[in-house]
Amino acid sequence: MFGKLKEIEKRYDELESLLSDPDVISNYSVYQTYAKEHSDLTDIIETYRDYIRTQSEREDNQVLLRESDDDLREMAKEENALLKEKARALEEQLKILLLPRDQNDEKNVFVEIRAGTGGEEAALFANDLFRMYAMYAQSRGWRVELVSASLSTTGDGFKEVIALVEGQGAYSMLKYESGVHRVQRVPVTETQGRIHTSAVTVAVLPEAEDVEVTIDPNDLRIDVFRSTGHGGQSVNTTDSAVRITHMPTGLVVTCQDEKSQHKNKAKALKVLRARLYDQMQHEQQAAISETRKQQVGSGDRSQRIRTYNFPQGRVTDHRIGLTVYNLSEILDGNIQYIIDTLVAHFQAEALHVSAES
Repeated sequence: MFGKLKEIEKRYDELESLLSDPDVISNYSVYQTYAKEHSDLTDIIETYRDYIRTQSEREDNQVLLRESDDDLREMAKEENALLKEKARALEEQLKILLLPRDQNDEKNVFVEIRAGTGGEEAALFANDLFRMYAMYAQSRGWRVELVSASLSTTGDGFKEVIALVEGQGAYSMLKYESGVHRVQRVPVTETQGRIHTSAVTVAVLPEAEDVEVTIDPNDLRIDVFRSTGHGGQSVNTTDSAVRITHMPTGLVVTCQDEKSQHKNKAKALKVLRARLYDQMQHEQQAAISETRKQQVGSGDRSQRIRTYNFPQGRVTDHRIGLTVYNLSEILDGNIQYIIDTLVAHFQAEALHVSAES
């Protein structure tokens, strides 16, 4: 590991030299490339250099341990114990920083929430989850744009809702939310007071750039129709809603949130590009490893990942065995603790796989 870190430090010093080169500074695209690489390596190098300083201080303290002064020796012994613990923590941090980075971590994301089993109750919970993610995004300073929404029969919930979340690190924080979210509560229409179980599916897709997914216009069938509200009532007198079908894959995206057909088409194409990118990545990962060790429990669409139990005020994440009793706070968007615990868990999984290989 430390041989690799020395090579990274050498490259980091080269980049610092290049970033002060007048020829590089005058070429904006080249400068930006080097600046990004330099930024990506900064955390690793700062942690590595902190580790080297800590080890150097430990070596200096070894000299003090041979002094005749008892107080000086005792002070050096206590400091060495702290430095040893600090060095151990920094070494663990370096192992994590050296793990292969997810190329999508800094991307914006599409969050797709769909009501599953449970009818109207599932649709109501889909609305709760949409609000939870929107409030979490707001707490992070991210922007949330509604892309498409299909209301339930009563208009109080969502059959399906798609939102674009824009902000630094959005995918890195939300990528483990993909999967089946189960809710247990007494519906407002339940006269017997019985607890019902419903399910909602969440999919988190990184936003794809044009260069990452090329869509041939000849592969698309585009239908336009009038937007409708719940109950089938027309809410628009023009054919502004857009349905795009990608013929090779059969993927279908519908968008009717905007009054402009052009805007609906643009939004639908963004969602389609993200779904194609997600599909392409899954195919690549499956080809690389049938066991997909790096994906263990990370949000398979069919996997029940979390249960929200209203009578007990309990939320359980089944992948990591985490249970907390602050349901109302979580539904208000305070999900950072769960996300941080998930990130730590999957980093540990990745370290284990890395050690085995």
